Amino acid sequence: MPRDVITEVLKDQMRNATEFNPGDTIKVTIKIVEEKKARRQTLEGVVIKKRGSGSSATFTIRRLSHEVGVEHTFPLHSPNIEKIAVVSEGKVRRAKLYYLRNRSGKATVKVKQKVAKKTT
Repeated sequence: MPRDVITEVLKDQMRNATEFNPGDTIKVTIKIVEEKKARRQTLEGVVIKKRGSGSSATFTIRRLSHEVGVEHTFPLHSPNIEKIAVVSEGKVRRAKLYYLRNRSGKATVKVKQKVAKKTT
């Protein structure tokens, strides 16, 4: 009985999120509220990890800001996330791309891109 109640409450908190994987380049639009003003900020970066399931799932993106690597971690089902858009799909063989942290310059966010297969 209590487990059913918990799952119902967690289902209400979850939203339909865009499907993406580690290695994909995504744009995340977040809503930032400062006192009485609200503004939108768009961040674009490579997904270096996804973890968890259900309402506690999170993902981390890595991007360059003034030639310095910056990582942002977001809850997947956060009400502050307005939109997640996949810019390009990456081709990687790992679930966690921590090796990008050791690279310098533009190589910190460089991942091979998936090539669409031709259908005849």
